[in-house]
Amino acid sequence: MFMYKGMIVLSIFVPTIAGIGVFGLKSMEKAAIRNVVVTIVLVLNGCFSILMLNAPFDACILFYLTKEIPALFQVDRLSKLFGAITAALWICCGIFSFEYTKHEIDRRRYYGYLLITLGMVNGVCFAGNLPTLYMTFEMMSVVSTPLVLHSLEEDAVKAGMKYLFYSIGGASLALFGIVYLSTVVTSNQFMAGGTLDMAAVGGHTNLFLAMIFLCILGFGVKAGMFPFHGWLPTAHPVAPAPASALLSGVIAKAGVIAIMRVIFYTTGAEIIRGTWVQMTWIILAVISIFMGSMQAYREPLFKKRLAYSTVSQISYILVGLAVLNQAGFLGALLHTVFHAVIKGTSFLCAGAIMYKTNIVRVDGLNGIGKKMPVIMWSFIFSSLAIIGIPPTSGFVSKWFLAEGALASDLSFWSGFIPIILLVSALLTAGYMLPIIIHAFFPGPDYDYKGSTSLETSGLLVVPILVLGITTVVLGMFPGPLIRFISEIGQLVQ
Repeated sequence: MFMYKGMIVLSIFVPTIAGIGVFGLKSMEKAAIRNVVVTIVLVLNGCFSILMLNAPFDACILFYLTKEIPALFQVDRLSKLFGAITAALWICCGIFSFEYTKHEIDRRRYYGYLLITLGMVNGVCFAGNLPTLYMTFEMMSVVSTPLVLHSLEEDAVKAGMKYLFYSIGGASLALFGIVYLSTVVTSNQFMAGGTLDMAAVGGHTNLFLAMIFLCILGFGVKAGMFPFHGWLPTAHPVAPAPASALLSGVIAKAGVIAIMRVIFYTTGAEIIRGTWVQMTWIILAVISIFMGSMQAYREPLFKKRLAYSTVSQISYILVGLAVLNQAGFLGALLHTVFHAVIKGTSFLCAGAIMYKTNIVRVDGLNGIGKKMPVIMWSFIFSSLAIIGIPPTSGFVSKWFLAEGALASDLSFWSGFIPIILLVSALLTAGYMLPIIIHAFFPGPDYDYKGSTSLETSGLLVVPILVLGITTVVLGMFPGPLIRFISEIGQLVQ
């Protein structure tokens, strides 16, 4: 048991201390030494994650925030899942960064904050109570801001400040709910199914529901839920591509895990079933799905189109959670995993193309498949998955999301949610497939003989190829992941 407690601590402090070391040690100015250190830390973090997959339920107190409130971290099935996603995507984006950042300013700053952010994201994953979750969530938002404004250009600085303002503002809304909820639970630790003390709520049901909604709304800001989604399409176009992949694939999911900890591990899902909180949550998620897809369909900038797509796709996860049944919960967590891999692939593909060609608009991608075939084939895999075409992973998660909606007792919404999912899938096809078609079939005016390969660096190609293949493999063999997530769903429902 002591070993697993140590793993929790190491997963938080090893990347954080290493990141600080990248800033402070003069030897880190040399790229070769810095890359070795970053690689070792990312591999170690991956090893911690693998070891914890077999860990029993365990918790550790690092210190006390107050006399009665511990900084508590725990390993359970949910933290194992999010920790594994984080470790895998950080390794791929870290390797990609070694080549991608060669022309970036102040690479020490970038890698320092990359590692520190990893430590704080792990803190969110393994947080064991609401105060610890809030503390690590806020720290994650602060230390990840330099990844957005890394170039220090005017647009990047403005985007970074917007990201920070939205993140802290959303967390501050959630803080009102956290303070209240901490007074109406029987245990100061997350437990599957919740630890709510209804006697402590007394006759203040309306206040109680309002506090839950503040938590959903506040943490929903990080997840890009309408009407607080604006930071995503602003931050992604200016952030380095690997940072965008992490923002979309992992950091935005911190809002998802926070909402899950509130609903399924603190209050219990039953308490909001059929209330205005559930209905409003569903409405906001559905609006986000449709609005994000429509904005992506109209957007000419490549990375900004992917950012709007993230708004839509993370809201798939939120609506799956909001229907409050096992099929929806399964679909939501499956989509959390699949979307991380899919968007990691997509943003790294966009980054590789921009790195080699400086193309930032979709209409400039004609014929790029002839010059970068491996990267564009990986982009094909991720595009088919995000649309939900079998046998890719996106089809599996969207099937369960639709099944969860149809199996719910939400009357109108039971039928309307699958319709919105279908409309969004059609819009997704409308903004992803033309990129692929024009990349490989640019038309008769294209100089086919003049095409030369631009895929010269394995550091760019290998992480993309691994993620691209994974989007298909997870769709073809989803059984182990479905069984793992199903066990989580049975515990919390």
